[in-house]
Amino acid sequence: MRMKAAVLQAQGLPRPYAETRPMSIEEVELAPPGPGEVLIEIAAAGLCHSDLSTIENQRPRPLPIIIGHEGAGIVRALGAGVTGLKEGDHVVALFVTSCGECRYCVRGRPNICAASFDTRAKGTLMSGARRLKRLNGEVVNHNSGLSLFAQFAVVMRDSLVKIDKDIPLEDAALFGCAVMTGAGAVINTARLRPGEEVAVVGLGGVGMNALLAAVAAGASRIIAVDTSQAKLDLAREWGATDCFLAGNADCAAAVREATAGGLDTVIETAGTIPAFELAHAITARGGSTISAGLPNVAAKFSYLHAALVSEERSIRGSYMGSCVPNRDIPLLLGLYRRGKLPVQKLKSGFVSLDEINEGFDRLAEGTVLRQILRPNG
Repeated sequence: MRMKAAVLQAQGLPRPYAETRPMSIEEVELAPPGPGEVLIEIAAAGLCHSDLSTIENQRPRPLPIIIGHEGAGIVRALGAGVTGLKEGDHVVALFVTSCGECRYCVRGRPNICAASFDTRAKGTLMSGARRLKRLNGEVVNHNSGLSLFAQFAVVMRDSLVKIDKDIPLEDAALFGCAVMTGAGAVINTARLRPGEEVAVVGLGGVGMNALLAAVAAGASRIIAVDTSQAKLDLAREWGATDCFLAGNADCAAAVREATAGGLDTVIETAGTIPAFELAHAITARGGSTISAGLPNVAAKFSYLHAALVSEERSIRGSYMGSCVPNRDIPLLLGLYRRGKLPVQKLKSGFVSLDEINEGFDRLAEGTVLRQILRPNG
C-alpha cells in the first residue's frame, strides 16, 4: 500500500528545520504484515526529544529512515500466527521489542533486552525484515521497529499493548514513551514511597511525567529544577513544592541549603551532562541519582570515586522507566483513568505531517512539552 510519511534523509542539519527540512514528506510503499507482524493505522504520535536527538545526529541511524517511537493506533491487518489481537483493536506501540528468552527477559527486565538494540542499529524489524520502500524502490529503514511518523506502520506483535477503546488515542500515545519513562523512573526505578522527598531535574515531557508520578506516589516534597521559568511555573501548578532555576550559578547550593544537604532521590530527565552533574550535586549522602534522559552516545560523566564509597552514593540508569510494558501500561492507564496521572495536561498542541519539521523547531527551542502528530488528519 502507499501512504504518506516523514522520511528523515539527513542527520545533523542546522536549524531552523522549517528551512533545512531534514524530513521530507513523501509517499512511500508499505508492504503487508508478514508472520508475527501487525499493520496499524497511526492515530497519534508524540514528538519526543529522543527523535530530536536522532535528527541532530546525537544518535546515528541508517538513512533514509522513518522515525517516531511514541504512539498509539488501530489494528488494521494481522500477519500469520498473530494472537491476542483482532482488527479494530486499539494499541499502544512499544519502542523496545523483547525476545522473551534472554536472561533479561526471563528476569523481568524486558526493557533492556539486547535483541531490540541490535535490530535498531540495522534499521529492521525484530524478524530482520524491512517493509518500507520509496516509490523508486530505495529501501527505507525502520526506527525502533516502529516508524510512527507515517499514516500506517507494520510492527511486530510484541511491539504492541492492547488498550481499552474508551481511552483517547491522543492521550494513550504518551504512554508508549513519556509516561513509561518518567512515571516508571519514579515508581519502578526509584520505588518512591509516600512521604519521601524527590527532585526532578529537567521538565520536558518525561520530567513532567516523573513529577506527576511523584505527586501520585504521595511524595511529601517535590523539588523541580529546569532552565525554563515557564516550565517551573507549570510544575508548581501541577504539584511541585519547590522550584529552582537551573540557569542560576548557585542553583545546586540553593537546593542543598533548602533541603539540609540534598535529597535522597534525584531523577534527571534532560539527557545532558550539565543536567546530570546538577542532579548528582543535589543528591544527599546515601542518596541515589537516577538518569532517565538519553544524552549523546559519546557523552561521559566523572565523579569522585572515594566520595561514592564514603558517602554510599548510587548512580542508576532508568531505561523505559524499568517497565514491564504488559504489566505497567495497564497500571499507569488505571492511574490516568482515576485522575491520578493527568498526562493530558502535557499536550502542547497538534501537528500534521506537513508541519513536523516546524514542530521539532519548537521542541528544540524548549517552548513545548508534547506535541502530538496526527498523520491521518
